[in-house]
Amino acid sequence: QVQLVESGGGLVQPGGSLRLSCAASGSIFSIYAMGWYRQAPGNQRELIAIITSGGSTTYADSVKGRFTITRDNAKNTVSLQMSSLKPEDTAVYYCNADIRTTLLVRKNDYWGQGTQVTVSS
Repeated sequence: QVQLVESGGGLVQPGGSLRLSCAASGSIFSIYAMGWYRQAPGNQRELIAIITSGGSTTYADSVKGRFTITRDNAKNTVSLQMSSLKPEDTAVYYCNADIRTTLLVRKNDYWGQGTQVTVSS
């Protein structure tokens, strides 16, 4: 069984910074990729950033140049450093992972519980 535990959400003023973290634990053979998604009220969940085990990254156009995703492979942890935050960044942010739990079983739909990020003055 795999669990993703998030931390770091909260309230921040426009232009400020915030760092989110997510740790994967449980029955893990290897992690192919980890990423962050967000969902604002009335909207669909959207991809924000992904990082592979090899270090390749992908960002949504709306956050390029402002957000940075990193991971610690030894600790099975992924972080999202957010800067120059805007009110439109307000959403629930979810951690996601693509994990092989055994040699033959791989799933890409592991999710954290979600953490609220509110950008407001």
